[in-house]
Amino acid sequence: MGKNYQEKEGRKTMVRVRHRGGEEVGRGNYWNFSTGERVSQDKDGILPGDTDTIYYKATPALILAAGPVLGLIYAAFLPFIGIAMVMRLAFSKLFSGRGEGLTKVAIFNWRPKEAYLAGRRHAKKRQEKTDRPKEEKVTGNEAE
Repeated sequence: MGKNYQEKEGRKTMVRVRHRGGEEVGRGNYWNFSTGERVSQDKDGILPGDTDTIYYKATPALILAAGPVLGLIYAAFLPFIGIAMVMRLAFSKLFSGRGEGLTKVAIFNWRPKEAYLAGRRHAKKRQEKTDRPKEEKVTGNEAE
């Protein structure tokens, strides 16, 4: 029998690598990649967490070997990421004047890079207050 199958209750079943929290599992190491948590099961048991928590069954040697491989993939694609960033910057500088008026019409003055947390109405009221000249207050002594 190959390593991809295990015998459970007299039947052959595929070995699963991905498991969810609260699921009954066999012996082994289970890794939660989102938190970095490792759960070691010495005997059959239930994985901690709810059904949204995902664990992967892998040996520690496999996890350690995955680190340099992922680093190599990152280093291989890093020049392409740099080229894409420079091209985006160049296009934004070259075409920012011409395309800005068109985008204002097309998207109704909504700019995703700008935040209006106070809202436009409040900003207009503040602008009106600062535009008006301040009235001088006359006190009792100065009126005479």
